[in-house]
Amino acid sequence: MKTTILITYVIATISLVNSSVCASELGDAIEADYGRLDALFRHFHANPELSLQEYKTSDRLAAELEALGFEVLRNINVTGLVGTMQNGDGPSLVIRADMDGLPVQEKSGLEYASTVTQVNKEGIEMPVMHACGHDMHVATMIGVAKQLANNKDKWQGTVHLVGQPAEEELGGAKGMVADGLYEKIGRPDYALALHVIAKYPAGKIIISDGLVYSSADTVRITVRGVATHGAAPHRGKDPVVIGAQIVLALQSIITREVSPMEPALITVGAFRGGTAPNVIADHAQLDITVRANTERTRHYLLEAIERVAVQTARAAGVSEDRLPIVDVWPNGSPTTTNDAGLARRVSSAVSAGMGEDALLEWYQSDMGAEDFPDLVNIDPPIPSVYFEVGGTPPELIESGTWGPHHSPLFKIDSETSIKAGVEAMTLAAMELLGRP
Repeated sequence: MKTTILITYVIATISLVNSSVCASELGDAIEADYGRLDALFRHFHANPELSLQEYKTSDRLAAELEALGFEVLRNINVTGLVGTMQNGDGPSLVIRADMDGLPVQEKSGLEYASTVTQVNKEGIEMPVMHACGHDMHVATMIGVAKQLANNKDKWQGTVHLVGQPAEEELGGAKGMVADGLYEKIGRPDYALALHVIAKYPAGKIIISDGLVYSSADTVRITVRGVATHGAAPHRGKDPVVIGAQIVLALQSIITREVSPMEPALITVGAFRGGTAPNVIADHAQLDITVRANTERTRHYLLEAIERVAVQTARAAGVSEDRLPIVDVWPNGSPTTTNDAGLARRVSSAVSAGMGEDALLEWYQSDMGAEDFPDLVNIDPPIPSVYFEVGGTPPELIESGTWGPHHSPLFKIDSETSIKAGVEAMTLAAMELLGRP
């Protein structure tokens, strides 16, 4: 009995020592590579591109991957790409990084701040900014590529590094799958992704063993009325008044139909109607974002929104041929939920390599969403882990002066977060890929 315990203790001790040595070597290698990664990050930050227009970003990403020995496939859903490295027999792993920026004018004060403008899909020239950290994601992926290419003796199998377009529109992942991503590379055994998060201290790793992000859907309600003179409202049906009633009635879905213990959200972000103060228009439009933490609640909300819109119009006397048109946009995204067992494996690998204090407990503070699930929710689903990397200096978090995501003031501690992201993702990849 005592002999068995002693042997187990010795083996565990040797394992921890070896892990520590490997972790130290990995950290040193990432430190030595950081100058290149910093230049790459600054380049991506200063040159953001809108969704499905990431041509220069895709070109640079492809060139970096090819220089490291990856075989690159291009033009998967317009600008998407995948870099593949085979290293003997073993599991197949996808690591995904999103590439697109946002139509935001940067006010971060950074010396390499974006001054880029780009014409959007509606033909309007817009300022563009990496206001959500996708520049960090692609720079980190190149750092991971370097470590995997230089450490083939520590893993075996196949790794696919996916540069994904159009995450901000929540359609890029779905588009890559529809464009034959897995027909081209085969179905992977696992998938990983990360996101830098401003609410957490820079360099900390956050891994949930379940829910990570909420679902997101966009709904447009076209309220159809009957136009008339503003001085004779009784001769028409006012879509602005009906639309306002719908806005208020939608909130009763959340407060009176969904359990108070179940997170759910309906936000009317845009309300357009009318052209002049003395004219009652013939239509109005409501654009709505809908969020939930379960697929059951998600589908209930979408059905309830249509019911409320239609019945509110009926109550106002709108004829059956003029009832509201309710459109659910096709680029909605389901909840992002980690495979629990896989998340624990990744957490253990990160903890062993970076120390227990590198990990923080996950918590949800808003109902943000991601389209990574559309990359893995195929039939059958690919086991996946999506983790977060803290991006803000602790003193800024304590003072409350950090810039939130999608804000003109958004900026991160790029050095600390990129180094941590490269190390955590490399450790996770080596854990999931086969050992020589």
